[in-house]
Amino acid sequence: MRRPLIAANWKMNLGRADEALTLIRRLRPSLSRLEGIDIVVCPPFTVLGALAEVLASSSIALGAQDVHSEDRGAHTGEVSAVMLGGLCEYVIVGHSERRAAGETDAQVNLKVLACLSHGLIPILCVGENLAQFEAGETDAVVAGQVEQALQGLTAKQAGGCVIAYEPIWAIGSGQPATPAAANRTMGLALRGSIANAFGEEVAQLVRLLYGGSVTSAVIAGFMAMPEIDGALVGGASLTPEFTDLVRRAIHRADQQVT
Repeated sequence: MRRPLIAANWKMNLGRADEALTLIRRLRPSLSRLEGIDIVVCPPFTVLGALAEVLASSSIALGAQDVHSEDRGAHTGEVSAVMLGGLCEYVIVGHSERRAAGETDAQVNLKVLACLSHGLIPILCVGENLAQFEAGETDAVVAGQVEQALQGLTAKQAGGCVIAYEPIWAIGSGQPATPAAANRTMGLALRGSIANAFGEEVAQLVRLLYGGSVTSAVIAGFMAMPEIDGALVGGASLTPEFTDLVRRAIHRADQQVT
């Protein structure tokens, strides 16, 4: 059985050490006591070092929100996997907000490879926009994104990746996809494309997260689905109530339907 995972994407929030530490010190005692789930916090680059010190002896893992595909060089303002290696375990790659800024599938693939080359676990984000959703193109779009992002990986590398399905039209809208619809897409398009490329055994190893307007009020419905192993949480991860969301995820994951 795949171990549940909840990842908190703070985006461009809590970027000062004082405010980031205030929240993490409130979250750490309660989150550290929770068992049967992996918890990842992905803050801005500016506070990774400060949080790494505070979380060093806890069960809460750190992640970055992006990475450059090159190890070093004339890339002003960028952060490489080499730099992140000593600070965090996970890296969000290919988020729709990065793709909206011009990031291509080819660049996402290079970033995934860079992460794996330096022992970092990529949280690969895929998802369709509203026009693609309304045109019935969801499966083709997200399957294509997965296939291109995982090019050049070995089966072992692919099995260790995490993939987050985030329908773009749901992010920040307050209107998530239905659990049943997300489960279908994640099983057929995401896990199916992995199986086509690497085999069913590998596909069953990959943890799939849902993202897009995830709150404590809806998390149970998603965690009840057999193809959904966790969530990538945005705004709901910025307050102490994040602990309640994680608790509900654990409780419902134990009662998954099949």
